[in-house]
Amino acid sequence: MEREAGRSWESSLVREDEFVLRIKAHDGMLVDALLIADEEHWNKQSDDRSPQQLVNTAHLPGIVGSAWAMADWHFGYGFPIGGVVATDLDWGDQGGVISPGGVGFDINCGVRLVTLDIEVSQIPDIKSLARRLSGAIPAGASGKGGVAMSESELDCIAMEGAGAAVEMGWGHDSDLSRIESGGVLETEEGKVSDRAKKRGLKALGTLGSGNHFLELQVVEQIVDESAGQAFGLRTGQVVAMIHTGSRGYGHQVCSDHVQLLERGYRVRDNKWHHDEWNLTLPDRQLAAAPFYSKQGQDYYDAMRAAANYAFANRSVLTQRLRNVLKKELGRDGEAKLLYDVAHNIAKVENHVVAGKSCRCCVHRKGATRALGGDHAELSSAFSGIGQPVLVPGDMGTASWVLAGPRKGENRAFSSSCHGAGRALSRTAARKLVDSESLLKELAQRGITVHAKTPNILAEEAPAAYKDVDEVIRLTSGAGLARPVARLRPLVVIKG
Repeated sequence: MEREAGRSWESSLVREDEFVLRIKAHDGMLVDALLIADEEHWNKQSDDRSPQQLVNTAHLPGIVGSAWAMADWHFGYGFPIGGVVATDLDWGDQGGVISPGGVGFDINCGVRLVTLDIEVSQIPDIKSLARRLSGAIPAGASGKGGVAMSESELDCIAMEGAGAAVEMGWGHDSDLSRIESGGVLETEEGKVSDRAKKRGLKALGTLGSGNHFLELQVVEQIVDESAGQAFGLRTGQVVAMIHTGSRGYGHQVCSDHVQLLERGYRVRDNKWHHDEWNLTLPDRQLAAAPFYSKQGQDYYDAMRAAANYAFANRSVLTQRLRNVLKKELGRDGEAKLLYDVAHNIAKVENHVVAGKSCRCCVHRKGATRALGGDHAELSSAFSGIGQPVLVPGDMGTASWVLAGPRKGENRAFSSSCHGAGRALSRTAARKLVDSESLLKELAQRGITVHAKTPNILAEEAPAAYKDVDEVIRLTSGAGLARPVARLRPLVVIKG
């Protein structure tokens, strides 16, 4: 574990086992910090800021258990992406803190997987299908192409999530049981700023840009036969993966509350202090409020509204996919939702911590739930199997379907990785990768790509990401989730 000198956490770093590193609590940390990484994975990381960010999160008031970084960890805003942190809601007078930085700006950015009863050989012209998908799936930084709706319909989306989209004709009733939390998080008021509403009115049913995508993929390998059967997966089958979130609506919600909370913190003794709540944090980007304070509840409620928007957004995109399949193939391929998971969210959950039941606010930033097969929230279809965990890789390699434990919960607050994780910044990737050469290379490998923004190809190139197979191996080795199926990309639609 060779590292350059100068980081205080380095002397507290120990290897717990082959797959987990532990940074023991020191210098104000309230709990230990754990990272999923074997020796090779650890030594390959070029960005040393992420462990320090994880150490910083271990200072959050009310934190319980350990601060976790999943195998796809990398640098983020305040929290590392891949970070999982839980605070005790019974801590102090107003509960442990909730931090917008622990959710991120793209609230409920998430992934859904749709299974089809089609094999590649049954698609007469895959390039024609790709062109039709590119034309019908709005992508890019703007909200152009979003569903036209009134402000009252937007309010319904914010309160009712995917169910409201289904009522508007954008989805099937049968989809709802296959969405995390049924596709809706209960909100009290759903109160968001006028700016957030304005941004939300035009973007429903759009992908966005960056790492968001819609892909047609082929099931290349089934690793766990019983889980694969329960999930409706078979080798050679075509599936569709959709990765997007709450668009400008969620980004504005986060921006509004980050700015409000950060204004309340002032520098004191080289740390950030909030006088009203008597909270001290090592990084202003961790700005947090006690969960039951007015500010804490205002953010939590607005976050849930944005999460509902994201569930609805993925529902609309799924229906647009079904419509394209009908037009191109004459049928929608019996497009059935396998599952839809959130990976930027804070949720109130019950967990066992140090042998005691704890009602926690679990922050997952670039991490997804991996519930056990006996969890009450899961559809009976996954009983004894575990929750489907959807892990997108990169557009040139593969994505994975994992499963949570067959029963019970894993030690990371029932959490798992959410993707491959960036290995290069977007700036570094643009300098390294030529978009035109990459496009030709992918085409030679049988992958058709349609991207609205030229520099997106370089930023999202396979070289910009960690090896997804390695991330899956580490996640499995750490006992967080088990591999079920490997999915190879065929068609990629990006912003």
